[in-house]
Amino acid sequence: MTHDQARSAAIAAELRGRIIDGRLPPGTRIRQEEIAEEFGVSRLPIRETLRFLESSGLVTLVASTGAWVSRLDLEECREIYLMRERLEPLLLRLAMPGHTTESFVEFSRLAEAVAASTSRGELVERDRDFHRALTAGPATKRLRETVDHLWNLTHFYRRQLLSPSVSRRREDILTEHQMLLRAVEERDVDAAEATLALHIRHTRRLVERNPQIFESGEAPGTVGPDASVRPDAP
Repeated sequence: MTHDQARSAAIAAELRGRIIDGRLPPGTRIRQEEIAEEFGVSRLPIRETLRFLESSGLVTLVASTGAWVSRLDLEECREIYLMRERLEPLLLRLAMPGHTTESFVEFSRLAEAVAASTSRGELVERDRDFHRALTAGPATKRLRETVDHLWNLTHFYRRQLLSPSVSRRREDILTEHQMLLRAVEERDVDAAEATLALHIRHTRRLVERNPQIFESGEAPGTVGPDASVRPDAP
């Protein structure tokens, strides 16, 4: 990896973090010149960074216009969850034959990390770690990339659903994780697949009942030092 590639990867990781934890909400304009100034680089690594974020679903690039944090409406988000309900359980089914005793120890540790999360942004990240570990397996590169892309598109809205004013989804997530762990540890592939599908479906139904999470009352922001300092709230 060249120095420019390493720098682009580091900037991409930082911007991804800001998008995931809500400091850069959907619809935010991303200005290349401001990012370049903040990180002390030319626009070349910034363009590479934005292309990477676009490929992962986090950023939308419009030719000759600019870049924005990707935004969904209710129907798009619902479609994504319908896709996850079918694809992610399949990914789990393909992964389960390769799970070992050591794998189960790691799954339990990751589930405990979700339960120990102290903010919505942290919970979303730890939840992603848990799901990715459960569904990690050989020869699933294309399916894995598709599922990862779908996850990236919905991060912001999942954080909104975890607000106490919206739902008690946090408690349900922890309970459903334990049900999923039991099915996986018992090597009951059918039960694990069905439990994961139900787990994802519960979130989809919550999305459908809360269309207000797709309404933004904030003016579009820009990427810069002032946009990077507001911490996430639990």
